[in-house]
Amino acid sequence: MKKDILEYLEHSAECFPDKPAFEDEEKSCTFKELVEAGRVIGTELAGKITMNQPVPVLMEKSVDTIKLLMGIVYAGGFYVVMDATHPVGRLNSILETLDTDILIYEEKNEALANELAFTGRRYARGEFGKGEADAALLADVRFRLKDTDPLYGNFTSGSTGVPKGVVVSHRSVIDFIDCFTDIFDITDQDVIGNQAPWDFDVSVKDIYSGLKTGATVQVIPKAKFSIPTALLDFLDERKVTTLTWAVSALCIITTLRGFEYKIPTSIKKVLFSGEVMPMKHLNQWRQYLPDVTYVNLYGPTEITCNCTYYVVDREFDLDEKLPIGKAFPNETVFLLDEENHLITEEDKIGEICVSGTALALGYYNNWEQTNKAFVQNPLNTRYREPIYRTGDLAYYDKDRNLCFASRKDFQIKHMGHRIELGEVELAMNRVPEIIRCLCMYDEKKSKIVAFYQGDINKRDLFRALTAFLPEYMIPNAYRQVEEMPLNKNGKIDRAELKKLYFK
Repeated sequence: MKKDILEYLEHSAECFPDKPAFEDEEKSCTFKELVEAGRVIGTELAGKITMNQPVPVLMEKSVDTIKLLMGIVYAGGFYVVMDATHPVGRLNSILETLDTDILIYEEKNEALANELAFTGRRYARGEFGKGEADAALLADVRFRLKDTDPLYGNFTSGSTGVPKGVVVSHRSVIDFIDCFTDIFDITDQDVIGNQAPWDFDVSVKDIYSGLKTGATVQVIPKAKFSIPTALLDFLDERKVTTLTWAVSALCIITTLRGFEYKIPTSIKKVLFSGEVMPMKHLNQWRQYLPDVTYVNLYGPTEITCNCTYYVVDREFDLDEKLPIGKAFPNETVFLLDEENHLITEEDKIGEICVSGTALALGYYNNWEQTNKAFVQNPLNTRYREPIYRTGDLAYYDKDRNLCFASRKDFQIKHMGHRIELGEVELAMNRVPEIIRCLCMYDEKKSKIVAFYQGDINKRDLFRALTAFLPEYMIPNAYRQVEEMPLNKNGKIDRAELKKLYFK
């Protein structure tokens, strides 16, 4: 049984020493070079940090970054990647929560690193990796390392306005990645096209699938996602076979008609998550790449990436919901009603709850939020069984697949009716002219607000929706946008849309 993720890396380095493990636009490193760099950096860091200490990293994703991350793990710490484009206030909040005395930054971020309200030690990335590995020191660290020790921390938005740091252990990643790579047949023959930033949990599937199987990870520059032709050229030239992308990243290609320029024929697997996939975009992908395996993945950061999956095996109509499917092995995914009763019947909505090894360790340095979300299973009164309450609502279809309904926060009471805003969005997506859409609720004015991208005026959209929705569910206000704003994780940015509506 594997105890830490370094065993993934070292096994692949034995099997494929000279094969590229990670490649970005400028650099490449083999599995052997990644082990060697990680051990050297680990030796240098081991004298600077204690076991299980968080090490914030102010760097973009790159070959140099993955070497540093592996070095942090070899040193017995856990890494927290921070995005230099985030506001200084948010970065300061993350550092305050981590309460650590070390920060590593890439040289181009030196001015930002010095601007932060951080009183600990600051190191440039270039200061590491120049020495030699100390085998005895590294062996001692590995002996003390446990599979339940933290591997990484990802900071998500907090309802209180303070970012929450989800901490995930080696054991949880091993538990998930072993299943993930086996189910979707990811092997050393694959080339993984990494879209997600490395402070976002979608990237965990790319990084550790590559390390486990010997697949090469191609680090796609963020700028490529603004230019579909350049993105498709990259996928084609690098012979990418596997995309584990956010929904919005896939929609960029279809929205801008990228496939009319080029179809990257090397792609074999497209796995998507993060948002509800608009059916018209999925159908376009399937039209241009019909022999590809498409998988809808679901799961929050708190359960190590994903807890359910659905392999798309047929054509879906625009008014159909794409299931989120069934649970991954070694995870229990179930629905609870508002009285904590188990839901088993078809079409009844309940909150998605998850138990199993893949659960995160909790929110770093935040017991209040941890104790709210990670609770004892109310169905089990006999022994301790922590579950994560996702705050997401779902139901079972006739095939016993789970289907996402909405966030608990997005279920509204309007004109005396309980409404899922996701159902309104589904109806809007049936209108041919609509490219992307999103609905919010203005509680003060009791209005359903519809934001949409597409060549249709508000009056015609209203008329079109009367064919699909009862009167009480039709939006009361419409905001047309040239394109949907996306946050750094590739999801539609609700905060930006809210600013647009309330300005």
